[in-house]
Amino acid sequence: QVQLVESGGGLVQAGGSLRLSCAASGRAFSTFSMGWFRQAPGKEREFVAAISPGGITYYTDSVKGRFTISRDNAKNTVYLQIDGLKPEDTAVYYCASGWRVTNFTRPNEYLYWAQGTQVTVSS
Repeated sequence: QVQLVESGGGLVQAGGSLRLSCAASGRAFSTFSMGWFRQAPGKEREFVAAISPGGITYYTDSVKGRFTISRDNAKNTVYLQIDGLKPEDTAVYYCASGWRVTNFTRPNEYLYWAQGTQVTVSS
């Protein structure tokens, strides 16, 4: 069983930055793919970014150039650096982990989910 604990959400003005962190329990962190998803009110959960065990990164088009996903296997932690925040980035952000993920954009490929952290961007 893997537990994921997020931190770093908050209220920021448009154009600001945040860094979300997701700490994982367990020893096999380096073998897991890690993803970030978000869900805005009234909308479906959507893929944001992912990073493979080998460090290959994937982003949805709307966040390319503004979001950066990274991982620190020594700390069992994945990060999402968010720059140039826009009001449309407002959502609950979730990190997730999965083993042998083949389609990083699909939520059902991930086994474990964090509780979510709220990001609110004011205009």
